[in-house]
Amino acid sequence: MAMPLRQSIKVATYLAEQRIRRRDKFPLIVELEPLFACNLKCEGCGKIQHPAGVLKQRMPVAQAVGAVLESGAPMVSIAGGEPLMHPQIDEIVRQLVARKKYVFLCTNALLMRKKMEKFTPSPYFAFAVHIDGLRERHDESVAKEGVFDEAVEAIKEAKRRGFRVTTNSTFFNTDTPQTVIEVLNFLNDDLQVDEMMISPAYAYEKAPDQEHFLGVEQTRELFRKAFAGGNRRKWRLNHSPLFLDFLEGKVDFPCTAWAIPNYSLFGWQRPCYLMSDGYVPTYRELIEDTDWDKYGRGKDPRCANCMAHCGYEPTAVLATMGSLKESLRAMRETVSGNRE
Repeated sequence: MAMPLRQSIKVATYLAEQRIRRRDKFPLIVELEPLFACNLKCEGCGKIQHPAGVLKQRMPVAQAVGAVLESGAPMVSIAGGEPLMHPQIDEIVRQLVARKKYVFLCTNALLMRKKMEKFTPSPYFAFAVHIDGLRERHDESVAKEGVFDEAVEAIKEAKRRGFRVTTNSTFFNTDTPQTVIEVLNFLNDDLQVDEMMISPAYAYEKAPDQEHFLGVEQTRELFRKAFAGGNRRKWRLNHSPLFLDFLEGKVDFPCTAWAIPNYSLFGWQRPCYLMSDGYVPTYRELIEDTDWDKYGRGKDPRCANCMAHCGYEPTAVLATMGSLKESLRAMRETVSGNRE
C-alpha cells in the first residue's frame, strides 16, 4: 500500500479515536458528488441517466463542504459526473484542504489541463484520473477516441507541476490478467503515478451496459492471476493488503458500506453510491435509520456479485486495525512504498 506516511498516520489516529469513543459506525471517506453531469457517456456509468433538469444542477460550495464536515471523515473523494465541470470545484477543494481533509478529485482528465491552474499542489490534494486500460481499451470503455492520450498528457503535466496524481481503474469481464498487468505496469512504471486504485466492475441497476460486469469467482481468478509473480508487491496500489487478499479470494468480508457514505445533490444515499434505496438530509439519519445488516453478498440479491471497494475496503481496514500482525504488515508495505 503506497499511501503517504502522513496520511497513514492521520487515518490510523482517526481510527484509534473512534475505538476510544466506542463508535461502531463512522466514515473513512465521503463520496461527494456535487453534480451528475459529465462530458463523456461511459457504458458502465449510471450517473448520467438522470433527467436533464437534474444534470444541470450544481451543488453550492457551502453545502458540499458542510456535508463533509458533518460526517467528520478524514478523506473525501469528489466524483460525479465530471467534477471539473462544476464552476466552483476549485473553491470546494480549497476549503476542504484548508481544513486538512485529504481530497481526491476524480476526473476523466478531459478538462484537467485547462483547469489545472485553478488548483495548488498540496499533500492534502490529488487528482484521481480514471484509466480503464491502455489506449484502445480505455477509449472503447469511455466511448470516445483520444481520451486516453489526453489523460496521459494531463497526468504528465500535473506531475510536472508538482501535483499528486492517483488513478482509478475499473475492470470488466472482457479483461484478462494480461490487460490488467499491462495497464498497471504502464501507470506504475511509465507514468509513475503516486498511487493506483483498482475495482471490479459491479452491475448496478442504472448502468447502461449490464453484460460485461464481473462475478465473484471471475473477479477472484482475474486478480489472483494478475497479482502473481510479484506484481502485487511492486505496484503502488492504494489499498490495504487485506483488501487485495479479498480480491484474490484469500479472505472474505461482510459489507461495511456505512464507512464510505455518499452525498450528492439528493442528500445522503442509502446504502452506497452504487445502490439507491432512498436519500436522507443528514448524516446522522443515514447512520441511525438505515438497516445496514440487510446489505451485502448473501443478504441482498442486488449485492450478489459486488466486491467493490465502497463496501469491502473499509472492512479490510478495520480488520487490519484489529490485528497486530496485519497492522505491522500494512505498515511495512506503506514504508516500502514511500521509499520507492
